[in-house]
Amino acid sequence: MHNEQTAPSAPVAPTEEKGQRAAEIHRAYNFVGGWGSQRYDAMMSGATWLGRLALRLFWQLSPAQYEAFLTQMFAGLPRDFAGRLLEVPVGTGVLSLPHYVGLPQANITCLDYSEGMLAAARQRAHILELDDIHFQQGDVGALPFADDSFDLVLSVNGLHAFPDKEAALREIQRVLRPGGTFTGCLYIRGESRITDLFVRTFCTWRGYFTPPYEDYASLRTHLGQYFPEVTLTRVASFAGFTCHK
Repeated sequence: MHNEQTAPSAPVAPTEEKGQRAAEIHRAYNFVGGWGSQRYDAMMSGATWLGRLALRLFWQLSPAQYEAFLTQMFAGLPRDFAGRLLEVPVGTGVLSLPHYVGLPQANITCLDYSEGMLAAARQRAHILELDDIHFQQGDVGALPFADDSFDLVLSVNGLHAFPDKEAALREIQRVLRPGGTFTGCLYIRGESRITDLFVRTFCTWRGYFTPPYEDYASLRTHLGQYFPEVTLTRVASFAGFTCHK
């Protein structure tokens, strides 16, 4: 009698790993867009006492810091913007869509990978009478737009979620016109041990965020590989960025 040896399993290819992660993210955000949208929106907007508690406890944002966080988020979007804007990902639009009410001359496209999130965003846009916004399902790593299509790309809390950050940055850089602006905000590590623990043990595990995560210094270096002009700000564990192509 002889022992049969089982052949070692083949390692998972990087592209397969990214595909698996993308599927996990898709499931996670479809849930948020459907059953979990009210709780998600409450936390992001601080509209309820429970949402404000989450902002304070997990994200270490006091009321004053939360207001600074919102200001930082849209700092690179001019108040009188009237060009072509792409937001990716739009999520439920809880933070960005109310801001677009003040941009009646802008041509706005909102893209998200999750149909659930898009459905929630469309509903919110209808309530706000933002009937001219175009919503589209798509992958930031393979944007369905021509080169130089947009004057500004906005990404609110998106970069820390993208499973293939290099593909995302390449695509964003591609669809921006020369001189265009890439702006928004994201989670950065190393600012709060409590927030970093929450991100590792909950956000990453549930598929909402995808490592590796930037710190403040590495973010400047990373964005500088794609854009010649990079300006950063920081509020608690969130960095704001404005980049020019």
